[in-house]
Amino acid sequence: MRITRFGVSVPDELLERFDRIIEEKGYVNRSEAIRDMMRDFIVRYEWEQGEGEVAGTITMLYNHDEAEVVKELLDLQHDYLNEIISSIHVHMDEHNCLEVIIVKGKANRIKEIADRLLSLKGVKHGKLVMTGTGKELV
Repeated sequence: MRITRFGVSVPDELLERFDRIIEEKGYVNRSEAIRDMMRDFIVRYEWEQGEGEVAGTITMLYNHDEAEVVKELLDLQHDYLNEIISSIHVHMDEHNCLEVIIVKGKANRIKEIADRLLSLKGVKHGKLVMTGTGKELV
């Protein structure tokens, strides 16, 4: 892979703060930290466009005692067989469950799935974590 060097002008105070943070996070140098930031920027852009293939997880905490929530969660997951790759179910206590659903597909379709799942009555908290498929990232 060909590497290109380029210069960036930033205020001293911004660079000092950046250097402190990347050291805390364990980056070996600025270049690697900036490459990670660029990858994140590209992934977010792909999600915003809505049409590219993306991947992610939908994490939900819900009360399984809530009327119909388990049936609705399962029914919705069956509606999206092409996008839902796998799911992990964990019993947190006698009432609460944690479910992580791994998804892959068009960004707008994945957002639709997350919105439908996370808005169900009985879901206490949830989040869509977005990433790319890795195909286009260097």
